[in-house]
Amino acid sequence: MATAPPPLVPTGAQPLTLEPFDDKARTSFSLTGRSIELDPRTHAVRRDIADIRLAEYVFAPHYAVPMIRPVARTALLRSGRDEASDTMVDLNPGDSFEVLEIAGVSAWGVARPSGLVGYVAAEALDLSVTDAA
Repeated sequence: MATAPPPLVPTGAQPLTLEPFDDKARTSFSLTGRSIELDPRTHAVRRDIADIRLAEYVFAPHYAVPMIRPVARTALLRSGRDEASDTMVDLNPGDSFEVLEIAGVSAWGVARPSGLVGYVAAEALDLSVTDAA
């Protein structure tokens, strides 16, 4: 049976096998075996879309390439789009956010360096930046 990949940010002493996105790293992907369930809090995967870095682990109708953007103002990473959703972590100016989808007023993606996946107000991100760390 297939095993789940580690979270994008280590939670223990185990080294990571998933690296930050590098558009020159792979030119094709293939699935081997059955799809596996991943923790949506630490792996950017939903029923409709997944991070391209997870393509070899899970099937999704769409894959997204992360756009790394700086956080421009203090914001909350939430588990859902609406403000009533649980807060996962505070994001501070200068933090990086890997944007995978922008829909309406929310951006969905991975908060760095925590590695948590969730929604943040799109207006809190500097979306004009083309190259961020």
